[in-house]
Amino acid sequence: MDKYVCKLCGYLYDPEVGDPDSGIAPGTPFEALPDDWHCPMCGVGKDQFEKA
Repeated sequence: MDKYVCKLCGYLYDPEVGDPDSGIAPGTPFEALPDDWHCPMCGVGKDQFEKA
């Protein structure tokens, strides 16, 4: 699974880790994140991420 990085703050979404603080389980690919998911560091939407 691909990792994605926030273009604004550099936060790295690692699907092996997920985003437990936002209720995203480990093993969740970036493509499967809900449309309203946002960067836990700076708050931007998924459209501001690019493949790492």
